[in-house]
Amino acid sequence: MKKLLLAVVLAAVGVTAFAQGKDLRVAIDPTYEPFTFKKDGQPVGFDVDIAKALCEQIKRKCVFVEQGWDSMIPGLMARKYDVIISSMSVTEDRLKQIDFTDKYYNTPSRVVTKKDVKYTGPASIKGKKIGVLKSSTQEKYALGELKPAGVEVVSYEAQDQVYLDINAGRLDGTVADFVEVTGGFLSKPEGKDYELKGDELYIPKYFGIGAGIGLRKGQDKLKGELNAAIKAIRANGEYKKVNDKYFKFDVYGK
Repeated sequence: MKKLLLAVVLAAVGVTAFAQGKDLRVAIDPTYEPFTFKKDGQPVGFDVDIAKALCEQIKRKCVFVEQGWDSMIPGLMARKYDVIISSMSVTEDRLKQIDFTDKYYNTPSRVVTKKDVKYTGPASIKGKKIGVLKSSTQEKYALGELKPAGVEVVSYEAQDQVYLDINAGRLDGTVADFVEVTGGFLSKPEGKDYELKGDELYIPKYFGIGAGIGLRKGQDKLKGELNAAIKAIRANGEYKKVNDKYFKFDVYGK
């Protein structure tokens, strides 16, 4: 009887431990350096490290699932993964389809063109060809502000493809998150002739209120756990540790 009782207790402990250690499938688009990219075949970057820190807080194991950007939300709805932690901005349009946690960072977007281009606003680059990430907030801005001013907007499946076509002379520039474009393009030899142009772009109707973790509607328990975890890593120094690994300022932002 005692052995049976012990077995039941051990089984219960095992079930609890298993539940706490359940995998959290995290969608990422690893083409967005320094937030999410590949190194030696493994996903790395700010988003990846933040995801791992949050998983540790909620006692889950992060399992990363690579997904093309424009199919991120459909993949979440199809239950291919549990959450999106891949620099997805919280916008009104996206909130119609999915839910989000509180933001975990907020950085502005910028226009980027050659240094010798005089930029005073969208009309000043009329006739230029600007590449953007498909289904991104930057695409939304470019279609809403640049295209009506006579700029040709070309959408790409991945941001690194934009940089390849800039280098090949097929594009005149891009609109991108300023941290990503600085780390992924401007700081590299191929970006030496280009620079950030105009004001920092925080326009809510295009760019939302910062990057949050995407969840399916109804995942209220998980959302609450992740919101608490975001606050916890901000308070215990883990967020700063990850932040300072990639940036010289606090990307949590406004």
